[in-house]
Amino acid sequence: MHILDTLKERGFIAQVTFEDDLYKQLERESTPFYVGFDPTATSLHFGHFIPIIAMAHMQRAGHKPIALVGGGTAMIGDPSGKTEMRKMMTTETIDHNVACIKKQMSRFIEFGNDKALIVNNGDWLRSLGYIDFIRDIGSLFSVNRMLTAECYKQRLERGLTFLEFNYMLMQSYDFLQLFKNYGCRLQMGGDDQWSNMLAGADLIRRKEHEDAYACTFKLLMNHEGKKMGKTEKGALWLDADLCSPYEFYQYWRNIADPDVSKCLALLTFLPMDEVRRLSALEGQEINEAKKVLAFECTKLVHGEEEALKAQQAASSLFGGGAASGDVPSYEVTRDQLAADGRLTTILNDCGLCTSRGEARKLVQQGGATVGEAKVTDIDYVITADMIGTDGLLLRKGKKSYCRLLLI
Repeated sequence: MHILDTLKERGFIAQVTFEDDLYKQLERESTPFYVGFDPTATSLHFGHFIPIIAMAHMQRAGHKPIALVGGGTAMIGDPSGKTEMRKMMTTETIDHNVACIKKQMSRFIEFGNDKALIVNNGDWLRSLGYIDFIRDIGSLFSVNRMLTAECYKQRLERGLTFLEFNYMLMQSYDFLQLFKNYGCRLQMGGDDQWSNMLAGADLIRRKEHEDAYACTFKLLMNHEGKKMGKTEKGALWLDADLCSPYEFYQYWRNIADPDVSKCLALLTFLPMDEVRRLSALEGQEINEAKKVLAFECTKLVHGEEEALKAQQAASSLFGGGAASGDVPSYEVTRDQLAADGRLTTILNDCGLCTSRGEARKLVQQGGATVGEAKVTDIDYVITADMIGTDGLLLRKGKKSYCRLLLI
């Protein structure tokens, strides 16, 4: 099957330029392609997961991924999908984040033997001479056309800085540099990047008189039309220090039934016949499909050993066990409990609730469990004597857990 047909069957593709020509290009030769990643944090998050999986599919089909980390464009900030200007970061912060992301990317893409590249656009953007850049690149961009781009239209009413207005030129210049240096002919990424990607492909065609293409991926939305990948604590990070393998596993284990099919197709490498079989399960049996999804996703991000631990921890909890060391934990001291051992305080401090107000509401509504007992008293106090050597399990609702440990 052609790689574009594979990506279509699994639900990745949103838009493609010159589709027939791109089919022929990918059939004709191994084609370098790139996906950009903003180094706005020390870790990639779920928003990067679909492009990464798509890159892996492309690599398995014989094409060469280039992971472009935006050490230069991060100094401006992409206005796409943003209602206000991004916070400016120092070069030191950006460079640190770039180094972290480079290490993380190797979990998903094979970089040995020139099979893939990681490139930092800071290598060419930070040394650009402004006048030369505007003469050489800026002269090829129509302001009228740029203002029709969706990434700018939604910012015009609230204010778009000239700094951000340059972003499309910078990203287009990236594509041009990757074409010149590595023969890159295809840019892939989220559908919110469509305008920027069109501009880059057009720049290559106008400046180099060569073919270049753009292909965007659908954003993963749940059955209610909301973006997936958000937790109570914020983004679903791919770094175990920011989101534990257990928490990551539980996120996918607990998705809504109507979302199972698309997630199995997009976020795993299971054959589509198996995806269709699992997706056809109904009633309680759909939980088996969710367990497969959670295990496969966690294995991809954290490795098989951590996925097995998360799976076992979840089974232990849902089976009534409370001693698994892979459940998120929170450490308290005797002095801390003596000063304020109220359950509502601890629910907030351990992260099960985002505020004490939420914790009080949770307890009042019967959604809090301590050990095996449901607690409805907002003045309920946890003492040091209640926490055994294996800890005391706190539960929010049916699916969120934290093990309280005494130190």
